[in-house]
Amino acid sequence: MAPSRPDEESPASSPRPAQAISGRHGLREQDALWADFLALAASVVNSLEKSVQAICDGRFDLISLISDLENEEEDSDRREVLIEQDCLRILALYEPVASDLRRMATVLKGNRDWERIADMALRVARRARKLSRQPGAMAMPEPLKQLARDVLLQVRASYQALASRNRTAARAVIAGDTAIDARYRALRKQFKTGLGQHPEQLDAWLELMNTARNLERIADHAAGIAQTVVYLEEGVIIRHMPAPRSADG
Repeated sequence: MAPSRPDEESPASSPRPAQAISGRHGLREQDALWADFLALAASVVNSLEKSVQAICDGRFDLISLISDLENEEEDSDRREVLIEQDCLRILALYEPVASDLRRMATVLKGNRDWERIADMALRVARRARKLSRQPGAMAMPEPLKQLARDVLLQVRASYQALASRNRTAARAVIAGDTAIDARYRALRKQFKTGLGQHPEQLDAWLELMNTARNLERIADHAAGIAQTVVYLEEGVIIRHMPAPRSADG
């Protein structure tokens, strides 16, 4: 066999059309999955907005509100499973690497967080409605309403950081979780004091405590989503890492 000339491309160095086509297909599928993931996140934010508005306005006489939230929660469950299945299929079929792999890992982790937020948004609305239907219904305390508003802001910010892949905004969400935790602890202390003073309203105080706990957990999931944004952009897992100290601390 005659030796190949130096200016001839060897088969090993020449582009492989099948691989190139597969790579393009893989990127398109990853982009489509990312769009589905963000659409799920946006719908969950919308559900939480309805739940928080109902808490703050006390509009639990509207049966359609809970019905809508139940339908939306079921839809988020279905979409979460489909997104996970598609993500695993893409990982197995195209074996993405580097930033593409981090994006798929972000989908897998954040997908579950968004589904949990949808689930707890429904729980919050149900508990608040149940509280409003009790004899001599206790008014929703203003500090609890404020916690709900603050948690909603955290969730909105985590979505925006994810959609824009803004690691600075994501770190702000993570830092903001400390204030949410402090408000939650203060609320629990307030509710325990109220229970001691009015033990005949045991059920109502328990509903308030559980509502506050679900809101705090929603904020935890928002912080978890923000952590995945940092991982997506920096390739660093910051979960469980100690918070940086301030210059004067």
